[in-house]
Amino acid sequence: MKPRVSLQDSALRNGNFSLRIVPVRSEDVGLYEAQVKYRTEVHSCHVELGVITVTLSPPSPVIESELLLMSCNSSHQASLVETCWFHKEHLGPTSRTFCSSSGTLSILHPAMSDAGSWRCQLRYSDKEIISATFNLQILGFDGPTSPVVYAAAGSAAD
Repeated sequence: MKPRVSLQDSALRNGNFSLRIVPVRSEDVGLYEAQVKYRTEVHSCHVELGVITVTLSPPSPVIESELLLMSCNSSHQASLVETCWFHKEHLGPTSRTFCSSSGTLSILHPAMSDAGSWRCQLRYSDKEIISATFNLQILGFDGPTSPVVYAAAGSAAD
């Protein structure tokens, strides 16, 4: 897994033997075991790593007004009950939420307003809820609503 894996050597002296994986890939799913030997003692812990995959069709960046499909899947083994998508959820009145029993969200004509932070939340039959956040980029025109722009002679116009 090198060079994606690292240990914080300075933290080891304080008893922190955390493993850092950047970036996480789908094939990293599984059970991890850590063992620390100190003098005659051996301490170990087990951690299971699950992965959520967010896919865009077509891949990012998305072109404005072209059909966009966003899918969210995870390595969790229970039955998927519901998928919810949250868009700009911390920005008040501009936030939007979409929920369905499948993991895919279709946006027929994506606009520049659809760009930004999206979070998919997966709810499973065993009551487990997991989520992932990603930033959607959209290529398009984000200019004035009127095609006519006035500028003073001698000044710049954008």
